[in-house]
This record gives sequence, C-alpha cells and structure tokens, in this order.
Amino acid sequence: MAGIRCLVALLALLVGAAQAYQLEKVGSINGIPWGMAFLNDTEMLVTAREGQLYVLNTRTGSRETVSGVPAVHAKGQAGLLDVAIPADSDWIYFTYAASNDDGFGVTTLARAQLAGTAIRKWQVLLYTQSGTDTGRHFGSRIAFDGNGHVFFSLGDRGVRENGQDLTTHAGSILRLNLDGSVPADNPFVGRDNVLPEIWSLGHRNPQGMFFDDDTGELWAIEHGPRGGDEINLIKPGRNYGWPVVSQGKEYWGPLDVGEAKSKPGMEDPVKVYIPSIAPSGLVRYRGDKFPEWQGDLFSGAMKLKHLNRVTLDDNGQAVAEARLLAELNQRVRNVIEGPAGYLYVATDDGSIYRIVPDN
Repeated sequence: MAGIRCLVALLALLVGAAQAYQLEKVGSINGIPWGMAFLNDTEMLVTAREGQLYVLNTRTGSRETVSGVPAVHAKGQAGLLDVAIPADSDWIYFTYAASNDDGFGVTTLARAQLAGTAIRKWQVLLYTQSGTDTGRHFGSRIAFDGNGHVFFSLGDRGVRENGQDLTTHAGSILRLNLDGSVPADNPFVGRDNVLPEIWSLGHRNPQGMFFDDDTGELWAIEHGPRGGDEINLIKPGRNYGWPVVSQGKEYWGPLDVGEAKSKPGMEDPVKVYIPSIAPSGLVRYRGDKFPEWQGDLFSGAMKLKHLNRVTLDDNGQAVAEARLLAELNQRVRNVIEGPAGYLYVATDDGSIYRIVPDN
C-alpha cells in the first residue's frame, strides 16, 4: 500500500509539473498587493499594503483608486491587508493594522460598502487585543463559512508565547458573526480568562486561509521559522502547537524552536515545508477550467518565488507538490479563484496575473 501511495504521489507531481497553462497579465497597482476580491465578473478590489484600495478591471487593465479608506498603521509587515466579500452581500470585509493607544499596530477587522469608487459606512467590528512593540506577524486573511460567520487570522505579533495565551488574540484564528458579535457556539465562550472570539490557537503567522464550501473545511497556511511552514486543517478549539511544537529551526543559538516535532493534544500539520517557502494566500481549486487541479491547494511563495500547488488524497493528506510560475522570479503574495474558474495571482511588484489553460 505504501508503495502504491508513493507511486501515486510521484505521478501526481509529474502531472502537476507538466500541466499546460498560459499566464496573462491583467493589470497592476502601485504598492505591494495583498488582498483580492471580485466585485463582479470583470472587476476586482485589490488592497495595497501601504494603505490604498483599487478597483481593477481584469478585461481592460484599467484601475481606479477607491476613496474613503481610513488611515492604516503601515509599518514593517503591517498595513492594509486582506479584502473579502461574502456571497449575496453588499458588505466588504477588510483586515488591516490600526494603531492602538500605545502607538502599536493591532490587527483589526472592519466592513464597509462601496458606492462607485468611494467607501461608505465603514464599521470596525473588532480591534483585536494583540498589540506588541514589534512590526511582525499581523496575519491576516479572511474567510466565510456561508452560515453567517467570518474567520480571520492573526500572527503571534513576534511574541512566541502569544501562541499559547488565550488572553490575547495574537497567534489565533478568530470567528465572529458577520455583524461582529461573538457566536454562542465558539469553542471558548463562557470560559474565564479566555477571549471568546478565538476559534483555534497555536499559530505563528497564518497568511493564507480558505473555507471550502464543498467540504465545510477551513484550511490555513502559516509561516514557520527557518523551515516548518505548515498547512493545517483548522478545527474549533484545537491547538496547532506554536511555539511548543515546530519543525522549523531557530534563527540563533543555542536555543531550539519547540520542545518537539509533535505532541499529544496538539494538531499535526497536513504538510510541512522544509526549507520555508514563505507562504501567503491560499485557495482550494474548485473550478472547471483545470480538471487536473480539482481539489488542489494553491499558495503563493514569497521566499522561493513561485506558486505552490499541493495535491490531497481522499483522506485530506498531502501526497504531492508542484511549483509553478518560477519563471516570473517574483514574490507571489496571493492567489484566488475568479468567477469563471481561472486563477489570479498577485506579485510583490504590483502585478496581477490570470492563469488560463493552454488550449
């Protein structure tokens, strides 16, 4: 059985590497693109980490700057982060870093509406309790479950102990109702000295997240230290280990990261990347334009500069990996699936690309 699985994995890897596709540049923005969300079949919102929001026409390549976006804390890895739109809604959701009373950046969830190219009705749903004096590990991605809930991710904010501390939002994935209230069935509701918004803990810096409507599963991908990037299947109340468990290496000696590679009571990842690819963005492909990619996970890679594809077996285990778009030699910041089933990719030089079949 093990031999058959290895053969299947090898064949999947070879097929993935040989998949014929074309890359089309559909436009660009000024700044580092972070989030992408389609407004309709041809127009997408694109956030720039520096604080700008754009409407990009993917047919013509034209773009317009959206006015009315509040100032953000754009320092280090902070700024205007993700943007996402739930189905059948005129609300648009954003994560960004806002300055707290100490001048530190805190990951924040807000929603707003769009009137032409102007933001209106900006509503802050949660200023997280996550401030630190570092400029690192803000997260953040947004996902919806189609049942009235929004998830968003936060990194540990450069303080490792935050990953296991339920009195801070840092190092967690949070779940709220769409109006920002706390769902009564969140796993830690009613517990003393625990923030009730927390859905899962033990995360270092999840910069990719995707809710699979077909399976009802929430997936996340996060950065590890010097190796140990992880893909995780996120379940309520579960502990994903950081910093107690890690397969990465320490940045400096003589300390080691983590007490172990695995530990009872802490979830093992579906896939680990050694060395690190520095992942950002995550989507599980459910379109019909690439049948061979159906059900595969795609993530941007910033350090190793490619689009990463992971094939899962019927049990949700990673069995193969392929690396696409290395010829661009660009940091891939995000990947989403468009309304017609094409993949769209953003790179740190501001470019937005569409991947289409090579017919």
